[in-house]
Amino acid sequence: MQARRSFLYLAALAAAALSPAGVRSAPATTTITDFGGVWDHPGLPGFEPLASGPTSLVNLSRREGGVSNNMQLVGDYRNPILKPQTAATVKKFGEMSLSHFGYPTPRNQCWPGGVPFEFTNNGLMMLQKADETLIIYRGGPQVRHVRMNQLHPAKVTPSWYGDSVGHYDGDTLVVDTVGVKIGPFAMVDWYGTPHSPALHVIERYRLLDYDAAKEGLARNKKENFIGDFRVNPNDTGKHLQLFFTVEDPGVFTMPWSATVTYGRVNPLPGRVSQISEWEENVCAENPHKYGTEKDAQVPTAIKADF
Repeated sequence: MQARRSFLYLAALAAAALSPAGVRSAPATTTITDFGGVWDHPGLPGFEPLASGPTSLVNLSRREGGVSNNMQLVGDYRNPILKPQTAATVKKFGEMSLSHFGYPTPRNQCWPGGVPFEFTNNGLMMLQKADETLIIYRGGPQVRHVRMNQLHPAKVTPSWYGDSVGHYDGDTLVVDTVGVKIGPFAMVDWYGTPHSPALHVIERYRLLDYDAAKEGLARNKKENFIGDFRVNPNDTGKHLQLFFTVEDPGVFTMPWSATVTYGRVNPLPGRVSQISEWEENVCAENPHKYGTEKDAQVPTAIKADF
């Protein structure tokens, strides 16, 4: 434990030595917030739309009681954040969901999801170092590399998770991402909302007391079907909340924000659980698109690469 505290102290000094603009400044704090461990966010489609202001799409298909029906993903194409051509794309995917079982997404086709799509994953783990933070998502698994206290290069080469740089703002980890590559199933959410090369995402991670996290948990329960109950509903400990903002003038009329609120993987007393540790997980490629007989664009090789 003493070694951990010493590491955090040294890491904080290194992180504070450079401001996000690359200018040396006095350290604002002597510690960095420890986000270590496994965090869980069960439920789909995943985002927690805000109660007011420009925010992520809600599902037009609802269950009894007004809760989102994740068996039909019909994004609200009337949301004012969408440009007309974007709204048309979202409406098309919603019609596909209503007419058959669904449509291909990065998740069900085992392609990298990029951000913010990967925020819909149901669990993550952070590994924090002075010069880099690794964010590992349970599904896949998928790994993101966040370079700490650095600038984006003058010319960013697009990649699946883009170029991510981070810094600490008090007790909050701030991550700035640009250069997300556009793949064959590229979308920012489960409703098929597209993005352009201009996509820019800012993430803010912070720990919340349970009382402060309850509002986000309530929005999650309303908008996301919770089917595996991996989080102990009686857990009143610290929660991790991601507040993220998306801007992309190619597809959106304005920047918009949403949250994802995580709890500890903390099973109920007396309940045997295999998810208290990081599970080995493999994405099994789906050879067919949902609802059609056409082959999906699953990566293949015509000859051995060894």
